[in-house]
Amino acid sequence: MKILIAADLHWPTINGVATFSRNLASGLAARGHDVLVIAPSQRRTGLAEEEWDGAYLIKRTMSVPFPFYQNFRISVSPRREVKRMIEEFEPDVIHIQMLLGIGQATMRYAKLYNIPVVTTNHAIPENLMDNIRLLAPVSGPINRLITEYGTRFHSKADHITMPTQAAIDMLTSGREDLPDIPIEAVSNGIDLSRFTPSKPTRDIYARFGIPTDQLVVSYIGRLDSEKHISVLINAFYEVHQTFEQPVHLLIVGFGTESERLENQVYQLGIHDHVTFTGRVSDEEIVELHKVGDVFCMPSPAELQCIAALEAMASGKPVVAVDAGAVGELCQTERNGFLCEKDDARQIANAILTLLSDEAMRERFSKESLAIAATHDINYTLNRFEEIYTELIGSKTPSQPQRLL
Repeated sequence: MKILIAADLHWPTINGVATFSRNLASGLAARGHDVLVIAPSQRRTGLAEEEWDGAYLIKRTMSVPFPFYQNFRISVSPRREVKRMIEEFEPDVIHIQMLLGIGQATMRYAKLYNIPVVTTNHAIPENLMDNIRLLAPVSGPINRLITEYGTRFHSKADHITMPTQAAIDMLTSGREDLPDIPIEAVSNGIDLSRFTPSKPTRDIYARFGIPTDQLVVSYIGRLDSEKHISVLINAFYEVHQTFEQPVHLLIVGFGTESERLENQVYQLGIHDHVTFTGRVSDEEIVELHKVGDVFCMPSPAELQCIAALEAMASGKPVVAVDAGAVGELCQTERNGFLCEKDDARQIANAILTLLSDEAMRERFSKESLAIAATHDINYTLNRFEEIYTELIGSKTPSQPQRLL
């Protein structure tokens, strides 16, 4: 199959959407499909470019920086670029990951040329609005407008997927005006051959100055407002004050909140007990997931959470927020504890419970592995291949009108 993936967020941008679109493209290309990704340029100049990422090609459109996320650029009026790329590639099916400029342009020409379209909804309005503090007083109405805008966009697709059933329930709850389009939960999936419950190398401890003689609470992901990392830091402060043994907090990643979070740690006087790694490589992420004894995800705005899945596949018990869709992964008293949003004391108590009970951590670790096993990327690739094949058989693409 010739598969075009439209990704307004894609590697080297780091977040769940970018990670999934790259995993999808790499996995499909490895299975012999001809895969093209359209994504924003990552050059500082914003000029269009092409590059190969392993076995698939990325064509990048002109872009400008997006100020609310680090290392995130958005395309500027990409219609002509996208039209030309679709005409040259002549895809059998198109998979759109987001509804920004590239997603909008791709949908327009997919419908014009009668090419089947799959859309995946990865985000909720809070993923954006929590990072724009000036709009906080009017975030409610704006969130509703964004949700309605997203519903209209996805209604143009031939098949809609979301990473979890909880995400679907959030979209469809109380709505009777949704179009009659197939919608199903397909996990983002992770590569279980990479994330395993093995011991980390001693080098990874030395490289980032992580103590080897202390229990470690870890977080891996972006350091942006929507992730509520400040709540985790406050919870860890309580753990540090209460726990009878030395304990360390490992924060892996970078983002717009990095400096503010480091200042918070210094103000609390726990800077000697917290490691900020900054941006790390893919290989280092795999090793750092093996380091922690408890993984904590304080974000209330997750439609699945790839980082939590990776931690679980690495054998970690999880403490998370009972919001979004993380409850499908972190299951209270099975492989971790769910806590109320922004309740630092409850998060601290959950972490303390796990740190104080090695047998519980071992039991929860086994359950995390069992849950993660149902999210193998191969299952995800199999299902998308089936969806693409079904859609291709139902449509006859029309001949594109070439640009002069």
